[in-house]
Order: sequence, then C-alpha cells, then structure tokens
Amino acid sequence: MEIVYPIDAQFSDQIAALLKPPPPQEVQKYFEELLATRQCDGLKVKPTSHYGKGVYAETDFKEEQLVLKDQMLAGAQHSSNKVDCLVCSYCFCFVGSIELQIGRKLYLEQLGVSPHDECRMQKDCYNSDASVDEDDSDVEDQQASGECSSSPSKDKIPLPKDVVESLFNGEMQLPYSEKFSLPPIVSCPGGCKENYYCSKSCAEADWESFHSLLCTGEGSKSLSTKALQKFIEHANDTNDIFLLAAKVISFTILRHKKLKESRHEGKGKQVTSESIDFSLLGEAWKPVSMGYKRRWWDCIALPADVDGSDEGSFRMQMKELALTSLQLLKEAIFDEECQPLFSLEIYGNIIGMFELNNLDLVVESPVEDYFLYIDDLPLSEKGEVEQTTKPILDALGDDYSICCQGTAFFPLQSCMNHSCRPNAKAFKREEDRDGQATIIALQPIAKGEEITISYIDEDLPFEERQALLADYGFRCGCSKCLEET
Repeated sequence: MEIVYPIDAQFSDQIAALLKPPPPQEVQKYFEELLATRQCDGLKVKPTSHYGKGVYAETDFKEEQLVLKDQMLAGAQHSSNKVDCLVCSYCFCFVGSIELQIGRKLYLEQLGVSPHDECRMQKDCYNSDASVDEDDSDVEDQQASGECSSSPSKDKIPLPKDVVESLFNGEMQLPYSEKFSLPPIVSCPGGCKENYYCSKSCAEADWESFHSLLCTGEGSKSLSTKALQKFIEHANDTNDIFLLAAKVISFTILRHKKLKESRHEGKGKQVTSESIDFSLLGEAWKPVSMGYKRRWWDCIALPADVDGSDEGSFRMQMKELALTSLQLLKEAIFDEECQPLFSLEIYGNIIGMFELNNLDLVVESPVEDYFLYIDDLPLSEKGEVEQTTKPILDALGDDYSICCQGTAFFPLQSCMNHSCRPNAKAFKREEDRDGQATIIALQPIAKGEEITISYIDEDLPFEERQALLADYGFRCGCSKCLEET
C-alpha cells in the first residue's frame, strides 16, 4: 500500500519548488560566494553537459597538491564511535587530554558499555562519581590517511579500577602527554550531556546552526525533549543517517528564523499578523538545494542478502522506516512556518542526498600519535616510560587507535563528479585533524580541467563498477570505461 502523508498533499506546490534544481546562474553565484570562504587555490563550479555541475581548475595543480579543504554543511559522528572517541560535536577534533581519551574508553569498558549503548553512556559517564572536570572557558574510506583499528583485541589485560579512574579524572599524567595537548572540553550551552566542544566558538556555532533544536538539555528550544530522545534512540537503533536529516531540517528552520528577524528589523509589532511567506523558506533552504537529491528509498543500494524479486518490498520498508523517523522528529521540532520541511517527500530527498553525496568523516586519534612517540623514544628513556605506558596499551588492546568516524555532506566536494580514472582524491594529511574534507591532486591537473574523484573502488572490473554506479543514477562514460567497453 502506498504511503500518503498529509503534508505532501497540502503543500505540494511548495515541496515541488524546494526540490526544483536551482537555475545555473544561481548555482554559480552561490558557489562563487562559498569558494571565497574556503581554503582552495583556484576552483570554479560550472554546469556540465552530463551531470548538472562539476568542479574545474582555475589554475594548474601539481601532484599531491592541496586542491580543497571543504567545511561540511552537516555531519555527525557515528553513535557507535562515541564510545571510543570524545570529539568536538561541531568541528570533530579530539578534546580533553590523552589521559581522558584513554581513561574514558577504559572506564566505559569496565562499566560494560557497548557502542550501541551510546546515548545512555553519555549520560551515565558524565553524571558518574568519576565524571570529568569540565572547562566552560570518502565516498569510501579515503578520508583517512591510514587504517583505523576497530577490531577488539582478545588479549586485553584490564587495568585496576583506581588507575582507570585516575586517568579519567585527570589525576594521573602520562609521560610526555603534554606534547600532545588537546583543547579543553566546553559543555553544551543547553546543558545536555551528549554534545561537547573544543571552544566556545564551536559551541555557539553548533547551537545557532543546529543544536538548539536538537539538544536534550534543559535549555533546548525543541518542542519536546522527550520526543527528541525517542527520535534519537530510533535513529541509533535503525540508521544514524536520520540524525543528519534532522540536522538539515534544524539548520533550515533556524536559518529561516534569522532571515525573518532580519527582514522584520525596525518594523515593530505589525508583523505578527503577517501570513506565512514561503519565499523566505526557499531562501533558507538554498544551501541544501544545491545538493543532488533522490528519494532515499529509491536510491539506497539493495543489500546483498535481499533477492531482486523482493526489491519492491524492501524499498517500501525503507519508506516506512523514514516515515516513522519523520513522525518522531515532527513531534520534537515541528515549525508551522516551515511545514513543507516535514513532508515525507522532502525528508526522503534529504536522506537521499546524504546517501548519494556523503563523504566519510574521519579524524585520526592523537592517542595513536602518543604511543608511536613513546615507541620511538631512545632506549635509555623508553624502558622507564614503558613501565607506565605498556600496561595501559595492553589494556587498550588492538583498538587503541580508533579514529573519529562519521559521515557528512560537503557542499563543494559533493559537486565533484566521478571518474574511474580520477585526478584527485579525498585524503587526510598529517596536519588535517578536524572534520573538513581534504581533496588532494593525484596527478598534475591543468587549468580548465575538470577535477574528478572516484565514488567507488576504481580497480574493480568494468561490470562491477557500472553496477555500483547505477545506484548513483548514472552509467559511467569516463575514459577508462570507454576503453573497456
């Protein structure tokens, strides 16, 4: 049975207007303004004959030269990763200290907290007697410059509880940890125990852009923190891509409020009887409108364990899952003046945008750097230091160096088209320790040449590549594919 959602019928014209691709001149103007705020060295977004738009070089690039550092429009750390990594909820750099990163992870393991207990974990952890002293002052996996260890070790040797708590509480300082200083923790302005930051500026930026509506603390601006918690739990239990969709909707609602306030400045109280102005919603939606969209349940790849004959049933299940998520979110943050955002059609397209355009969010752990530093010490120093550090490393096991992992949408990177013979790639350098997308030239790129990346493993056979790319809605006609046809 086809799902009919009332808002979709009530606001069909407004929904169609929001989902209509912006005109080329508007796209070009938007990205010119965006490029001016990014770290890049001569790029331009232009219409293409095949894929709508693409990114082109406005200067020559050398092999391994930085092409772009792009800030995300919206991103989220995977809920299962929060057990291993404490990072800023806005820029995703690691926070606290080496001791806290290690002590927190071991403390949670001793509590028996699994990655899937993340929501409960955050509250238990920071309300416990061993709570931290807070300071209130890829496409694929190409974002990582190395592998993130993630397999639990079978040979972990637990540390005594008092040692773990001393690390967690900051009462114990590890040798040479001062060489790997991290930003102090700044709490969420709304008082929740789920988001933490590296600075007040990151806390304020997240609050103003997303989190004020998605905070479960006492200062939340959501309609119901209880409903919001149900939404978050549903996303953590099913697919955390829904959390990204919620961020986009919150971003648009908050942007709409700012635009409205700006328009009404100096007009006094006569604006209270004004009818809803949906053109303002379109302006608030503009950054999101630039992303390529298809409905999630139409574009999500069919899992390997689902038979082709069951595809229709699978896609209907995904649609029903999205509907459940949307209804929970609506109860939590509904805004009457932004009603079209709560249509199933819009929600499905937002999730689809992440499904098709997302890049892995990867930030390497400073804990790995710390232990590598200890391992490289002169033998005269190393023996004494390892009396302290080796038991800790043994307790952490093979997964001592898990990096921050999540997913995000990057406006400029998402404009880069695919090639099975790409001239650039997403790749984190040693100095890239935040959640920005970093694009590096794989080979010399000449001025005027389109910059391409690979959405898949380009070393796969031709037919396998084409099958994977079909999920993105196109058949690849790059030079490599033409040679192999």
